[in-house]
Amino acid sequence: MVHTSTENRSNTFPQYVAALAAAGGAFAAGTLLGWTSPAETDIVNEGNAYGFHVSSEQYSWVSSFMTLGAACVCIPIGFLINFIGRKWTMLLLVAPFVLGWALLIWAQNVIMMYIARFILGIAGGAFCVTAPMYTGEIAQKDIRGTLGSFFQLMITIGILFVYGIGAGLKVFWMSIVCGILPIIFGVIFFFMPESPTYLVSKNRSESAVKSIQWLRGTEYDYRPELEELHQTDQEIRKNKVNVLAALARPVTIKALCISLGLMFFQQLSGINAVIFYSEAIFEDANTGISSSMSTILIGVMQVVATFVSTMVVDKLGRRILLLASGAVMALSTTAIGVYFFMKDRNADSVENLGWLPVASLCIFMIMFSIGYGPVPWLMMGELFATDIKGFAGSIAGTINWVLAFIVTKTFKNLNESLGSGGTFWLFAGVTLVGVVFVFLAVPETKGKSLNEIQMELGGKRNASTMQPANGEPK
Repeated sequence: MVHTSTENRSNTFPQYVAALAAAGGAFAAGTLLGWTSPAETDIVNEGNAYGFHVSSEQYSWVSSFMTLGAACVCIPIGFLINFIGRKWTMLLLVAPFVLGWALLIWAQNVIMMYIARFILGIAGGAFCVTAPMYTGEIAQKDIRGTLGSFFQLMITIGILFVYGIGAGLKVFWMSIVCGILPIIFGVIFFFMPESPTYLVSKNRSESAVKSIQWLRGTEYDYRPELEELHQTDQEIRKNKVNVLAALARPVTIKALCISLGLMFFQQLSGINAVIFYSEAIFEDANTGISSSMSTILIGVMQVVATFVSTMVVDKLGRRILLLASGAVMALSTTAIGVYFFMKDRNADSVENLGWLPVASLCIFMIMFSIGYGPVPWLMMGELFATDIKGFAGSIAGTINWVLAFIVTKTFKNLNESLGSGGTFWLFAGVTLVGVVFVFLAVPETKGKSLNEIQMELGGKRNASTMQPANGEPK
């Protein structure tokens, strides 16, 4: 909803601070996403890390229960966000984070590990809905893309962090370090302001002024922005409808289709398959790089590419990043599919082609991290009107995690029925369809206020025409 120009003596530095503080929760979420890779050596391969046996099948469920927890929480968290606010929702999530890590650290059996990962998934999935929304509401439109990309950047840094410490620490101490991170996040984020949009919606204008001045600086003239927020809130109250009616609005349906489409193509691009095969690809190429170092290398590529995305997303725009990343990712998975197809038919035929899957893997990870990794989450915080944003964003988050679970659990079956090459070709085909989807259906949101985005979704491209924030044209 934010939306004034930086010409009004606005200080952007506090907005960067608040966005980075919020993204601290994404850092913690990244550690639980990356934990399963380094932990597998101690728990499954070498065994007895916990004093009880964990089979490969059981460990796959340990990994997957996180995605189930995330899927279950996304819709309930949408209501909590509007009830207690964005800030206090994120602070409240510190509790399940700490509880989940404690159960995982001192697990006495596999069931406790399942429960721990499910609880951690609840915390991580809730952050995936709350943090992008908070950032979208505190940021000015000309830096909203950069600040919104911090979320995915911190997730990749969190994954790289746990890969790094996992190379030198046993799973017990690695988990303790990961469990401390949410507490550090809570201490830092406690001092950040609540979203002005939320405060206005609760008739707390004085607190909203303090929040705007914290975010923009004391020399900033907050009155135009506050007036816009009040006008938007009045429109929402005047046209207030229940959730089902809000979801039935054409502009909401269009935004939901775009957001769900982006989440679908993100998860079915083959990202999980590429990560799953990364160690085997490095081994086949005879690079001499150990499995732990190969995962760290992948983590570094993700971080660097996501950082590049944060730098260019407000300059190049969302569409160009999605189109470029989708096209190159499809070519990369096609090349990986060719390699494994040839290898399955005749291993000798790929003896001198080890460079092909390694190069394709690296290019795929870089392009995913530039486009399809961060942009769907960023746009989830931009596409929806304020009165439905929490619930609609939760639906998109739920679909994302459900798809992640389905892809993770069915990947082995796909491999057996289609072969490694066929599986990668399937992902390449889906990604190409995603490129067409972006070209035809996804609008450019760069440099537009959230009200202007609602206007465009409603079919009005003239930014000067006023559009209520609930998406109904005047």
